[in-house]
Amino acid sequence: MQPIYFGLGPSQLERSAARALTTLVAQPTLHDSLSCEVNPVKRKNCSPVRTVVRLMVFTLLLSFVPLARAAEAYAIVIERGVGITMRDGVKLRADIYRPNAPGKFPVLLVRTPYDKTREMEFGAKAATRGYVVVAQDVRGRFQSDGEWYPFKYESLDGYDTVEWAAALPYANGKVGMYGGSYVGATQFLAAIAKPPHLAGICPNVTASNYHDGWTYQGGAFEQWFNESWTTGLAQNTLQRRVEKEQKAVAWAQKLPLTTYPILEAPAAAGLAPYFADWLAHPNYDEYWKQWSIEDHYAQIQVPVFSLGAWYDIFLGGTLRNYARLKTEAGTEEARHGQKLLVYVGGHAGGSDNRKVGAVDFGEKLPFDFDQVILAWYDALLKGQTSAPSSDKPVKIFVMGKNEWREEDDWPLARAKSARYYLHSTSAANTAGGDGTLNTAAPGDEKPDQFTYDPNDAVPTLGGPLCCGPFPPTGLGPQDQGQAESRGDVLVFTTTALSGDLEVTGPVWLDLYVSSSATDTDFTGKLVDVWPNGFAQNLTEGILRLRYRNSQEKPELAKPGETYHVMVDLWATSNVFLAGHKLRLEISSSNFPRFDRNLNTGEEQAGGTRIRKATNVIYHDRMRPSALVLPLIP
Repeated sequence: MQPIYFGLGPSQLERSAARALTTLVAQPTLHDSLSCEVNPVKRKNCSPVRTVVRLMVFTLLLSFVPLARAAEAYAIVIERGVGITMRDGVKLRADIYRPNAPGKFPVLLVRTPYDKTREMEFGAKAATRGYVVVAQDVRGRFQSDGEWYPFKYESLDGYDTVEWAAALPYANGKVGMYGGSYVGATQFLAAIAKPPHLAGICPNVTASNYHDGWTYQGGAFEQWFNESWTTGLAQNTLQRRVEKEQKAVAWAQKLPLTTYPILEAPAAAGLAPYFADWLAHPNYDEYWKQWSIEDHYAQIQVPVFSLGAWYDIFLGGTLRNYARLKTEAGTEEARHGQKLLVYVGGHAGGSDNRKVGAVDFGEKLPFDFDQVILAWYDALLKGQTSAPSSDKPVKIFVMGKNEWREEDDWPLARAKSARYYLHSTSAANTAGGDGTLNTAAPGDEKPDQFTYDPNDAVPTLGGPLCCGPFPPTGLGPQDQGQAESRGDVLVFTTTALSGDLEVTGPVWLDLYVSSSATDTDFTGKLVDVWPNGFAQNLTEGILRLRYRNSQEKPELAKPGETYHVMVDLWATSNVFLAGHKLRLEISSSNFPRFDRNLNTGEEQAGGTRIRKATNVIYHDRMRPSALVLPLIP
């Protein structure tokens, strides 16, 4: 296919916008898909209809005009459906956006399962800025051949694609990668293969381990994410199957007409075999270890700019990648080249809205995501010292105060760990109970308990969710009042604060527990209670009791025995303003974000029997349960 050329300057680009629009929409690769899969990071750019594609292209072309007027910009060339043969002979395909100019340029590579044509806007923008952008469909997706299976082929395919891109006649041999969610996984998995020409990666809202922090958390199955993501992925798999298996001529002979084969329900076999494999491997075993990023940090030899978000479903892994690569990456350049930016939302809200969920975080929150990525690569790949490469390595958005702040490191060295102990005199059930939180160690206190019934699980109210369509209770920060009115939710709250209190860093729940069941779950949620009663969730976690000691070797509990457990609530950065209250919720379910523990001890994947469980939280002199918070002086 012949490349598409855009005009040589601002005036020509502006005059030829309509003509270029007609040329672009004529390309068949823009319309290969009958349906548009949900992109968990940029959902708003996704549409199945040709009309919207035309509008996107038109908007894109118009956006070039002010850019070209403001500064010298390259005219661009777009090559579509370029074949790249992997080492095993499978051909993957990519669209290439590049400057229409002599010379050699650095490459920005994105490898995506969400349709490479949706990279058009960034690809064109970066090409005008002097980059070659290669947008590739990963194996088994959209235009690329082969079998789709998450994570399985990304290291070798990533290596081969990086080296192919670096050898392009207009490339200067330096390749960077970008993209979010699974597209972040394709970057890390390529990086651990150590392709010689990879110079850096820029993963957004992605994980460090595809077992804990992706498919499972604390041993619980991430049901909403796993099912909704798989449903979206299966759409293209089913479309490819239909296109491959349709036999119009043979079908024309079939009688009666009511037996037309296209009307038959498609077979589920092979549609998403990985989902069954995830369920078959609830423990952290070799299935997961083979592509765990955490187990291969030493193989990453390039700088990494990690972007994450409060309320994002992969926040824990994003923070872990930054913190551990500083000491465990394979080269000095990589260890000193780590950078971290944490905004609000991610999968739960994006980067260009001031309102995430039910909370307006103010005009300072939105930022130009593309500009941040390009500025970092300007410094790394072009050596442009005017780019923000000399900034502090960490930049976070501090909620409550709703302002950006640069930091020297993560976690913050100046943070002071504080234990807020759980107390009650009668019962902490519901927000109307007498559960309190303070820094005074408990004396002789009676435990709190509740009945957990899997048939009446505590509903998920916002929080870290992916992917759409989302439940009606919303995502991100939402009012937790509905959950706090339930008898199976323990609520512990401070008095109204006399001054501002900042919590920034990892949050843990240190609990002494028992259960009438051989296995159950314990959940925790940190909440900011506003003076008007709005209970804003900040961060949350879960622990499946059988994984209290190890995610590799589960151990069922003995009913009635007390266990000392730690529940990882991940992290946050929030200033509890004067007049607000700090609150902790404890329960045993958060459904449908996580699957329900059926309390029977059997394997969750095939379990159908359900039992109620009486779960107990101890908070006395010998068993001082506490919320562990990082306070900023």
